[in-house]
Amino acid sequence: MVLWQEEAYTRKDENGQPISFEEYKRRKTSNRRFQFMTQSDLQLYSVTGVGFFLDSYDLFIVNLVTPIWTFEYWGGLQHKPPHCPPLLRGFVNSAANIGNIFGQLSFGYLGDVFGRRFVYGNELIIGMCALVLLISLPNAIPTSTLKMVWVFCWRILLGIGIGGDYPISAAIVAERSNLKRRGQLLGWIFSNQGWGNLVGSIVTLVLLACFAKALDGEGDYAQLDAIWRLQIGLALIPVLATLWPRLTMPEGKKFLESRELSMPKRPDSVNNHFTATSRRSRQRESLELIVSDGHGLQEEIDAARAEIEAQGHRARLDVFFLYFSEWRHLKTLLGTMSCWFLLDVAFYGVNLNQSVILEEIGFSKGDNEYDVLKRNAIGNLVITIAGYVPGYFFTIFFIEKLGRRWIQIQGFLIVALMFAIIAGDYNHLGTGGKFVCLAIAQFFFNFGPNATTFIIPAEVFPTRVRGFGHGVSAATGKIGAILSALLFNYLSGPAVIGLSNVLWIFFVCNILGAIVTVFLIPETRWTDADVTDYEEWFEANVSERTS
Repeated sequence: MVLWQEEAYTRKDENGQPISFEEYKRRKTSNRRFQFMTQSDLQLYSVTGVGFFLDSYDLFIVNLVTPIWTFEYWGGLQHKPPHCPPLLRGFVNSAANIGNIFGQLSFGYLGDVFGRRFVYGNELIIGMCALVLLISLPNAIPTSTLKMVWVFCWRILLGIGIGGDYPISAAIVAERSNLKRRGQLLGWIFSNQGWGNLVGSIVTLVLLACFAKALDGEGDYAQLDAIWRLQIGLALIPVLATLWPRLTMPEGKKFLESRELSMPKRPDSVNNHFTATSRRSRQRESLELIVSDGHGLQEEIDAARAEIEAQGHRARLDVFFLYFSEWRHLKTLLGTMSCWFLLDVAFYGVNLNQSVILEEIGFSKGDNEYDVLKRNAIGNLVITIAGYVPGYFFTIFFIEKLGRRWIQIQGFLIVALMFAIIAGDYNHLGTGGKFVCLAIAQFFFNFGPNATTFIIPAEVFPTRVRGFGHGVSAATGKIGAILSALLFNYLSGPAVIGLSNVLWIFFVCNILGAIVTVFLIPETRWTDADVTDYEEWFEANVSERTS
């Protein structure tokens, strides 16, 4: 089985024969609405999912490591009440998200201009370097603040690598997967966030158990220094395992074909010899195009690759601006950007600070620092198993049945309801009730907008602008995550507005997300944005020249 097998629609089949979109659907799709991954899907999943595993692992590890840093560097080892300045903690928590923005924009743009193969794998190299430098934090650095500056800088670099993976892996999966399994496969890829979350909690519990004698028995809390370095450093294992397949990935047929529409001349497949037949239904659902130049598919791919290498320097950013200068396209981009922003304000506000929330609701209290860290890790693990991870698999199972918009809207609304229950009855609702509502909210984050805000941009934009469109949407979301990370610890303090009022802010964000989805987000189930893009290009360029 070929690792980078391609099952997506292109205007010619594997034999080099012209094929319409309707004919492709008849040949390639089955009537089954759920199907477990094929071998090629599984291979694609194992290679492209690592970036999302690393993203979530870092997200939850920093959530579990921050209490260790606070204890180790801010007075705990000197038997003082540990206290890290809230804004500094917020900056450290948000560092990876700041890097994400640069990675998502730059890698998304470079992937559209020079190709997926040109950039793929480099984001993992950046992430590896950042992880090594992060765990190499010198204890000789004189002050706690300077130590956190070291962490902040290298977590930004880590974020650039993780951010670069978002648009490129999403584009690669969308451009190689079978139409009726595309949403499921994108869901499988994104579900690695759940596994990263779960593994982060398990790794923490295992390491605490390994160091239990020194920490709990002997009170040697200096060993926490080794624990946090191991927690972060173990992320290098999956990164190293998938680096080579990424670096050796061939360019995809769908990307090569899409480059024709961005060139100033007409595509070679139309210039040489073409025939086109169009059928318009009452709803003008589709325009079938059959384009033929009499050459085999491999010759066309080789010629397109040579053309890209020869003219790569001529690729311009204005392709993106020209495409989104039309309101019908810009409206969709504004929708994906807004939904991702509103989601991440609430999602990262909760997940970057889940340890703080567990402490605030009374779950992670203990007799000593070891007990606090262990209960904190257990609380995160229970929420992950009960809510976080199952949500992804509900999305995978239902996404081709219910559609993306329905899942996103109901997810926004139910998460809003959970935050309203906690915030509205904060002083009377017990620890158990708050914990259950938090777990339900995590479930519907992932059986809802956390998954679909990633999936929809990968499907709704055509290949020639998919990387940058997805990157811009994701980067806008990270702006929301940064705001939440910086302001959560400050605003949730009793001297400002308190945790309950912060949850009301998250409630409003989710309600607005549902409203934006209704008015700006189209359904992408079983549609191919490249087919629509080609129809628009054909009508604007070919039809008028041949009429």
